[in-house]
Amino acid sequence: MKTTAIAIFFGVFLTCTYTAKEATRKMKKARLYVPQIDCDVKAGKIINPEFIAKCPPGCQDVKYRVYGTDIYASFSSICNAAIHSGIIDNAGGKILVQKVAGHSAYRGSFSNGVRSLSLPRWRESFLVSEGKPRKGVTYPSTLEYSSSKSTAVKSEPKKPEQDLKAMKSADTTNTSEKAPEQGDTVHKEYQTSPVPTPATQMATTTPTPTPTTTTMDPSTTRLKQTTAPATTRTTTAAAAAKTRPGLHRVRDIGSSSVHPAYSSVVAAASRQVQAAQGREQNTAFRSTSTSTSNRIILRPNTGIQRQEPVAAFRRTDGSPSHLATKHTLMSLSFLSLGFSSKEELNPKPLASISQGNPNCKVDLSFLMDGSWSIGKRRFHLQKRFLANVAQALGIGSAGPLMGIVQYGDDPSTEFNLKTHTNSKDLRNAIEKIPQRGGLSNAGKALSFVNKNFFLDANGNRGGAPNVVVVVVDGWPTDQVEEASRLARESGINIFFVTVEAATEIEKQSVIEPDFVDKAVCRTNGFYSINVPSWFSLHKVVQPLVKRVCDTDRLACSKTCLNSADIGFVIDGSSSVGTGNFRTVLQFVANISKEFEISDTDTRIGAVQYTYEQRLEFSFDKYSTKQDVLSAIKRISYWSGGTSTGAAISYATEQLFSKSKPNKRKIMILITDGRSYDDVSVPAMAAHQNGVIAYSIGVAWAAQDELEAIATDPDKEHSFFVDEFDNLYRFVNQLIQNICTEFNSQPRN
Repeated sequence: MKTTAIAIFFGVFLTCTYTAKEATRKMKKARLYVPQIDCDVKAGKIINPEFIAKCPPGCQDVKYRVYGTDIYASFSSICNAAIHSGIIDNAGGKILVQKVAGHSAYRGSFSNGVRSLSLPRWRESFLVSEGKPRKGVTYPSTLEYSSSKSTAVKSEPKKPEQDLKAMKSADTTNTSEKAPEQGDTVHKEYQTSPVPTPATQMATTTPTPTPTTTTMDPSTTRLKQTTAPATTRTTTAAAAAKTRPGLHRVRDIGSSSVHPAYSSVVAAASRQVQAAQGREQNTAFRSTSTSTSNRIILRPNTGIQRQEPVAAFRRTDGSPSHLATKHTLMSLSFLSLGFSSKEELNPKPLASISQGNPNCKVDLSFLMDGSWSIGKRRFHLQKRFLANVAQALGIGSAGPLMGIVQYGDDPSTEFNLKTHTNSKDLRNAIEKIPQRGGLSNAGKALSFVNKNFFLDANGNRGGAPNVVVVVVDGWPTDQVEEASRLARESGINIFFVTVEAATEIEKQSVIEPDFVDKAVCRTNGFYSINVPSWFSLHKVVQPLVKRVCDTDRLACSKTCLNSADIGFVIDGSSSVGTGNFRTVLQFVANISKEFEISDTDTRIGAVQYTYEQRLEFSFDKYSTKQDVLSAIKRISYWSGGTSTGAAISYATEQLFSKSKPNKRKIMILITDGRSYDDVSVPAMAAHQNGVIAYSIGVAWAAQDELEAIATDPDKEHSFFVDEFDNLYRFVNQLIQNICTEFNSQPRN
């Protein structure tokens, strides 16, 4: 009996062990599906912060650009970066990609058959490693792209589509880490019926000509049609009690803030609603004084309280917008429109595209202060100010475009540059912005805008100046100097509108007493406006619009990469040789690639010399990067003696004399030997004419001549390399020195 029991026990044990092993084996077989990407896909085009992807064979090609070494700029080809780093070879394979923050001084190098280029700075970086999943990390089987294409799963055929646009959560602390990486990218999904989602993720729509969309009720997890009336969200006194550290400003908070949902209209009722909205424009920003409250500012060591009356603004229930919404709901209830219960409504597009003011073509971001210190009523005054600015600017596709970022503890984009393309829609959107509360972390907001706002996916037009206007209540609660410097170096013109600035006593509690001068583009007063009271903010609308639209004075649009006339003076003497001359031309091309080349940005010219001189092409000959690179490639080797001094004089007279007045004149001279004539006098004449000279010597070049040619300080403007094949090592250093010198210019 005992023997039988033991046998049964071992039988059961072996069966369980075998079953467990089989289950483990099946789980191992259920591997993650790895999406494949093309060779030309750049990391910046993929939204996912970390993912595993498969590269196809044949990505090792010069047309797939790579910028950096070990850490790569996000506009590099992912697969070619993986080959450069040695993770895969030209046969392709799986790689792990991790997004990281922006980087300075990306180093170019030649590795594994791939030439990576250097770069002074970029907003986002990424790392590549072996394509093995990290423990505890879930990887997507499909990738999300920032362009119009999407890898989201589609529904069955012949069913209507539904566009959902991602929007930040009302609780900014839950999304502050995710927002800077994703920016304002629009995600397109296809669904046939509402799907429950977490209550903290609210989806809404912008008033663009798209099919009817869905919005989430803040109090439930149900998705519902946006034709329903908006629910009112009440902010409790406890939430409003967050105050600034150190010196406190106590202001009237107000009882509630309305977060209305955007309305979508049935096609049969669209004409009536559009008419009602048209009538509303004349009254949308009229306000009536319905109550009076006192604003109290506590001043330390004085015991004095300052009181100011303020009017409260609200919209009446009988407004055209309210009546239009009621009419729409009635239409949904009583009209038979021929849709089944599962079908989507397909309204006519309501948004219109305006050409705008062509004399003010700027891409503009307003940073609005949403901190609790401002109070509810003053927040409404700020929204009214922004709406008036939008009206005065004349928003349109051929004129200014405007987006808004609200900042408190963390910044969050309300809408980007391409969301609204006319002043009317923009004003309506501004009216619906809810206050988010928190501190006044303007420095954090500037960093966010620099990295996430001015992107092609968000409507940035490239040729239009980037402008940021920071509206701040009193003073920021964090430091702005470093974030502002990085933004300026990226070509962003920063304005500050300071309302009710700190008094002499209050300045003792300010983190950076001179924060305006540390932040703005220039410290000459053009970029800063001080407003004594929120109730006089309307007086600065026209002065601010005039300054923002004065593109000739937007000095920070000029960066080290887009504001120079660069002339290459190339030694074509017999000692160089045909092979080395082609290496020199490749060096010239690698430097030229780093700059933004156009008629209004950086321009490139070239002179070749022996005993004589030849203008290969002038600054105004080519206006695109591709044309410049092709022209460099076509330069033919001359051969002859070495008269470097005469070449400098020729370049000064024939090339740099035709430089534009607002351009920095930069001469880059490459030579391999001692000159037959004097170089010091021609070089001094060039310096006196405003030419910044860099000298690069190879092999037998004389060090004393290189220093005489170079602009002071000599050590930062002259370089020596023992052989032509090592010229590429100086591309990164040369660009870095040019940018460092540009960014160190005084800002007065």
